[in-house]
This record gives sequence, C-alpha cells and structure tokens, in this order.
Amino acid sequence: MKLLKSRGKSNVAVSELVELYVRLRPPDIAYVKFILESYETVGFLRTIDPHAATLAVYLVPDFADVGRAILDAVSQEIDLVLVPRPADLGDDWLVGIVAQDLDGTSEPGR
Repeated sequence: MKLLKSRGKSNVAVSELVELYVRLRPPDIAYVKFILESYETVGFLRTIDPHAATLAVYLVPDFADVGRAILDAVSQEIDLVLVPRPADLGDDWLVGIVAQDLDGTSEPGR
C-alpha cells in the first residue's frame, strides 16, 4: 500500500482515493485544475489526454463529497461530464501508479 504524503497532515493510502474521470473542452482544463486544487486536501487531478480533455480526478476519502460538489458546481458553468475510466490511461506516471494500486495489479492501467 503506497501512501501519499501531505504537508504535516495525515497520510492517505493511494488505494483509499476516490477515482473519477471527467471530460470537458480542452480550454477548460486549466480552469478546472485551478478550482479543484484551490481547495487544498480535497483532491488533485491529472490530464490523461489533453486533446480529448479527459482528466483523472482523485479525491481524498474524507472530502469526496466536497470534491463531487465542486465538480457538480463547475459543471453548471462549463461542459463537464463524468465518464468511465478510459482503457488507455496515457503515459502519466502518477495515473499509472494510482491505477495499479487501486486495481491491486502490477500492470499500469489494468
């Protein structure tokens, strides 16, 4: 079990993260990243495919409801939809590590 280190706060096991995937317009990626990451400790996101604007969103369990509410509020402003986990998670190292740990496998993305 891998742990994510947080600044002086308790650690979160990667396998405990709430994993969501969203699709939006490419110009909106920076906006969503700014909004979500402005709420420290709620979660973080990674861009899986910048052309298709598919993002992996990882929420800390204690703040998963807050994270979902943030995404819901943002979806009232821009086109943002939840999508299933893509078959191809791209080559982002962190997405691969999190997917491995969540799936309990040694092969990234499976």
